[in-house]
Amino acid sequence: MTEILWHGRGGQGAFTAARLLGEAFSLSENGYALAFPSFGPERRGAPIRAFTKLDDKAIGNRSEVKKADYVIFLDDTLFGESAFDELKPDGRILLNTKKSFDGKRIITIDGDSIAQRILGLPITNTIMLGTLAAVSGAVSLDDISAAITRSMPERLHEKNIAAVKAAYEEVGL
Repeated sequence: MTEILWHGRGGQGAFTAARLLGEAFSLSENGYALAFPSFGPERRGAPIRAFTKLDDKAIGNRSEVKKADYVIFLDDTLFGESAFDELKPDGRILLNTKKSFDGKRIITIDGDSIAQRILGLPITNTIMLGTLAAVSGAVSLDDISAAITRSMPERLHEKNIAAVKAAYEEVGL
């Protein structure tokens, strides 16, 4: 099973990204997914976590992810050294930031700039979804596009699909 932990703030779309990933993965043959949020006070800007589990068989374990294959930060103010405690031994951190880090365990992307250019808003959820697709290979761009088309309002399709593709191409692993 591949487990993903999303960190964001209320209103940034971390749970939306977790759901889109699950839907995209389940479009593949024998793809099973589970996505769910975890948050305290429901207010814009409050830290939240969301989880996605992906497997080739039905997922019975509905508990929160403690050790993830990928830990994704939509907001770099939530990132700290404790992020490594949430990773499996070969896990990777995907971080929306302008900063750079040494080592192969942290993949950075300036998602805010991409979001501003394409979406006109500092919302990086689909950008980080495109980053995950590039790094993990777990889902295709076509499946993510299909999930966006199925789950988001029509007025958001074109820009969010473009945001996913831009991130995927920028990471270019």
